[in-house]
Amino acid sequence: MFSLRGFWRRHRRKIIVTAGVLGSGYAIYRLYEVYKQRVSDLETQLESEREIAELFRTRLQNHFENIQSISDTMTLPHVIHEFRLRVSDEVDLSYHMNRLMQGKGQPGVLSVKEKRELWEELKILSFTRMVTSLWGMTLLCLYVRVLVNILGRHLYIEASKDVGSSLDEETVDNLSQKVFLATADHLATHGMKDLISNMQIAATGVLKQKQLWDPFNIDELHETIIQIMESFNTGSSKQWLTCLLPENALEYSLSSTTSSNDIDGSHTQMNIEKLQRLIAETRDVLASADFGNVMEMSLKKVVDGLMEDFNSQGTSNPSPQFPLAKLIPRVAQLGPTLLEEPSNNRFVQIILSLPEVQLFFTLLYTNITQDT
Repeated sequence: MFSLRGFWRRHRRKIIVTAGVLGSGYAIYRLYEVYKQRVSDLETQLESEREIAELFRTRLQNHFENIQSISDTMTLPHVIHEFRLRVSDEVDLSYHMNRLMQGKGQPGVLSVKEKRELWEELKILSFTRMVTSLWGMTLLCLYVRVLVNILGRHLYIEASKDVGSSLDEETVDNLSQKVFLATADHLATHGMKDLISNMQIAATGVLKQKQLWDPFNIDELHETIIQIMESFNTGSSKQWLTCLLPENALEYSLSSTTSSNDIDGSHTQMNIEKLQRLIAETRDVLASADFGNVMEMSLKKVVDGLMEDFNSQGTSNPSPQFPLAKLIPRVAQLGPTLLEEPSNNRFVQIILSLPEVQLFFTLLYTNITQDT
């Protein structure tokens, strides 16, 4: 007993120091183990979050590609078809063509003055029809994609939420989709007369100084088309937007796609509010500088492609000149070419393959504003 006390007195400091060192070491070890566990848990959590983020990106990319496919294979063909029919009806060249053919086959049927008047009218109408077709095809191609990308983004966000929806809510949502997409029909059904009237005014202003016997080549034709479109676009502030999506577009869409039995009274207000938000967002996109840049670029690329086709059907001379009157029948034939079914329409593919167009719709779908 005394020996232990003596030992303790002699080595107390060493024992305390040793115990302190051992205790501190153990404490540090435990802290290290806890730290390692926390780091491991954090790495597991981060890996899980990375997997979730990657899954989300994959789903978002797949959904985005599906949306573009729906636009190209379903919505756009219908809209282009309706637009083609209306252009053919509203800018009918058959009367002028038949009268001129009659005068050619039966001398004396038409006076010199009547022939000149018919040719002047045919000149204006041919360019009006062609540029209307060019402008309409390009804008509808872009507009339909604006619609389906905005709608697709909203639907994806709603589907990703961890909340359920009742059958009634889903029915109203489906009706909202139907009415919203139906705004793409407005140009062909209600905006066509204003579009053609304004385009004809623009064509008349540009062509009034160009006589039927004036020599014309591919460069002058290209410049004439650009001038008509610029005159149309600057005739009034965003007049094309009124043709495409006027302030009362929702009323037209509701009247054309719904009946008194389509909308339950208890959901009418909710449906209208949803549609108003979607249409307001669409109008903001169409009025944006980004869309204006994409539209201008697309129109110019289509004109370039059209001139390539036009020139390939001519002579081997890279810049042949003809009297304007001889070019008018060929100009008249360009309209139907521009409005062919989208899957066989190379001008639609020119627009959709532009990197700037693809970037614009990627940013639109992900709701990111492009710096200008």
